[in-house]
Amino acid sequence: MDGFQEIELIEPAPKPQTMRTGRRPAVGQALDEDDQQALPGDEDGLNPRPMRTWHRSADEHDREELARLGMKQVLKREFGFMSMLGFTSTILISWECLLIVLIQGLANGGPAGLVYGYLVAWLGTLAVFTTMGELASMAPASSGQCYWVAMLAPPSCRRFLSYLSGWLTVAGWQAFVAAACYLSGTLVQGLVVLVNPGYRPSLWHGTLLSWAVAACALFVNRVVGRALPKLESAILVLHVMGFFGVLIPLVCLSPHASAEDVFERFLNVGGWSSQGLSFFVGLIGSIYPFLGVDGAIHVGLSGFVTDPLSLMIIQMSEEIRNPSKIVPASMLCSLFLNGTLGFGMLMAVLFSVGNLEAAIESPTGYPFMDIFRRGTGSPGGSATMIAIVIVLSFCATIVVLASSSRLTWSFARERGLPGWRYLSSVRSSHPSEPRSRADDRQVEPRSSLPLVAVGVTITVAMLLSLISIGSTVVLNNVVSLTVASLFLPYLACCSLLLWRRCTGAISKHGSSCRYTTNLPQSSQLMWGPFHVPGIAGIALNAASCSFLVIIIFFSFWPPVTPVTPATMNYSVLITGFVLIFSAVYYVFWAHRTYSGPVVEVPMCR
Repeated sequence: MDGFQEIELIEPAPKPQTMRTGRRPAVGQALDEDDQQALPGDEDGLNPRPMRTWHRSADEHDREELARLGMKQVLKREFGFMSMLGFTSTILISWECLLIVLIQGLANGGPAGLVYGYLVAWLGTLAVFTTMGELASMAPASSGQCYWVAMLAPPSCRRFLSYLSGWLTVAGWQAFVAAACYLSGTLVQGLVVLVNPGYRPSLWHGTLLSWAVAACALFVNRVVGRALPKLESAILVLHVMGFFGVLIPLVCLSPHASAEDVFERFLNVGGWSSQGLSFFVGLIGSIYPFLGVDGAIHVGLSGFVTDPLSLMIIQMSEEIRNPSKIVPASMLCSLFLNGTLGFGMLMAVLFSVGNLEAAIESPTGYPFMDIFRRGTGSPGGSATMIAIVIVLSFCATIVVLASSSRLTWSFARERGLPGWRYLSSVRSSHPSEPRSRADDRQVEPRSSLPLVAVGVTITVAMLLSLISIGSTVVLNNVVSLTVASLFLPYLACCSLLLWRRCTGAISKHGSSCRYTTNLPQSSQLMWGPFHVPGIAGIALNAASCSFLVIIIFFSFWPPVTPVTPATMNYSVLITGFVLIFSAVYYVFWAHRTYSGPVVEVPMCR
């Protein structure tokens, strides 16, 4: 097929049952007299009541929806709305992330800046993922942004833009792994400082601890991944119960600040020329708790199933019943739920902050640790509260590693990365299990892991963590790099969708024929069942684009002035390098191998 790769699948979906006459009527079509001989499976024709109308089952509907996108159903659809909501909440851990990156908003914005910045970030992210939910409803493909850009872009540049989106998405998730490892490692270091004041932390200590976290996450993903089903429910319970376990002691035991101190006090510790500029620089810290919402879309095509905890990311869009409705609903409900928990924790911390300057200058590197210790007055109690945050941060690191490695494998399978032959290879998770007779890129989903991609992901995370040795603002670097790399593909998708909807290029849901639609090579676009119609949809789409432009612009700013090599925000350098390298690689090599998202069934014309 011109312009697309065809791949062989190991377990093709079973063919739907047909009537005994061999003809399959359309949905809702009355059966002819010859078709009314027997029900399906009634070989003796003994049923006295012939079936007048043929109706699709839910499984057939999902298979046909994937076929419309050029894909075959391989994985079992076992997840509904509640399971998706639970898994998404497990990785977002918004209230924990808010505590971890609290320093960015406190230093640039202060308590009032944090309150209003969090609301701006929450509402802006809801707008972005309402728009992304429309795309997920149109095409619930696991390659996500890469597929949608190819679907919406003009034919002259769709392959190149899809390629750049794939690179940035992979880079963003790679940076996400580095950020998760670094934050988990330095949280341990901060806890040691809190309970042992004689310890003198060094920057390289944090690097080694982040490497230790990466090694543990690799061990869990590689060796004991099959044991995670027994722990998955406990982790979700810990996320919810831990919120109350931290909130109640903090609110009950801490002295409370006045409403003026929380809602009217702004700070500009970064030394910027105006308070408004300082607010926007600190706004990036409020974005981090909402990263990873699109994990519900990614990497189902990879076909890997290692543990239910990582299923939230690595299987979702092609293992969910009715994904065109469930995926958008689960993303938005998860944002609402986690945003509510995060805002509640923010209010509790700000009213319990006490000495704000002392919290910002805390030797632990994390103001929330000093707030916990001063609020509870108990080193042991505060250490227990901090330990809850550390455990949940490590659990999120495991899931982020699983997602990033499978996303890397998926893009390598599409021949978008250097060394794609090796990155897209797999090995059995148990040495005794035989390898598939099919191509290395086609795996039996219950027994294999992308070990090469996992190894590359861990290596990249360890290399990025070396920034902490020479930079005193490494937290701002890794957060900014993650935000910029993930939000640039979001902007491409939202901008192209705005262009398409303003030109009237997308037909109403159900108005198209039952052939393939919303394919990268197809000119026929159709809205999914989740859609914001009319001027409201255009306004929401435009607002999401404006929000993304602002966040991407300020994600490259350093946290303090004057800027020195130690306080420089190196995310702009790394993002620029990824863009330039991927463009050069495409021009000289990848344009001969990369042909866009994988299409597995012929496109009906």
